[in-house]
Amino acid sequence: MPRLRQVPRSEATNPIVTEWYNALFGPDRDPVAEPGTRTGTPGNWWTVFALVPDILDHAGRGFRYYSSPNRHLDPKLRELGQTRAGWAVGSQFVYSQHCKSCRGLGMPEDKIDAIKQWEVSPLFDEQERAILAYVDYLVLMRGRMPEAIMTNLKRFLNDEQIMELTYTTCLYDMHAVITKALRLEFDDRDDPIVEVAAPDSYTGTSFLDTSSPSSST
Repeated sequence: MPRLRQVPRSEATNPIVTEWYNALFGPDRDPVAEPGTRTGTPGNWWTVFALVPDILDHAGRGFRYYSSPNRHLDPKLRELGQTRAGWAVGSQFVYSQHCKSCRGLGMPEDKIDAIKQWEVSPLFDEQERAILAYVDYLVLMRGRMPEAIMTNLKRFLNDEQIMELTYTTCLYDMHAVITKALRLEFDDRDDPIVEVAAPDSYTGTSFLDTSSPSSST
C-alpha cells in the first residue's frame, strides 16, 4: 500500500483533482475504492498526489508539456530517455510505463528490452547511443557531465532539443524517486537487498574467523 493516504472521490472537491479523476477513472468511479487504470496500474499515483492539488496540477502540466505538438524533440528519443531513466533509478513503475510508450511509438520489442543494456547492444544508432549516454550521466552521475558527452550529443541535437531532453529526463528521474519513496503503483515492493542469515551455529566476525564452530564446515 502507498505510504501516504489516498484521496477518495468523496473528498476530491478541488476541480483539478476531479478533472484528473474523471479523465483517468471515469466520472462515477472512486479510484480508491475501485482502483485500476487502462494501462493496468493501480492508479494510486494520482490518488496520493491529490493530497496536495497544487502538486497534482504542477505534475499534470508537466505531462501536458512534454506531450505537446510544440515540442522540438522526436517523441521516440524522449521516450528512450524516460525509459532509461526509469531503469537506472530502479523504478519499476516508470520503466514499465515508458516501455509501453516506446511500444506505442513503434519501437521493436528487442530494442525496448535492450535499453537495460544499451552499452553492449548493436540495436541503437549513433544518435540513440549519444542520448542514452547523456541520460546515464544525468541520472546516474547526477548531472556531472563530461564535455565529451555533451559534444557528442550536439552532433545530433540542437540546443532546444537538448533542453527538452534534459528537462523531461530529469522530470522522470524525480517521478521515479517519488514513486519508490512513497511505494506507489508498481514500486510498492520491499527492497530486495536484505541480509541472508547465516547458520545459527555461526558466531564469528568474518567468514575467515576460525573461532566459529561453523568455520570448519
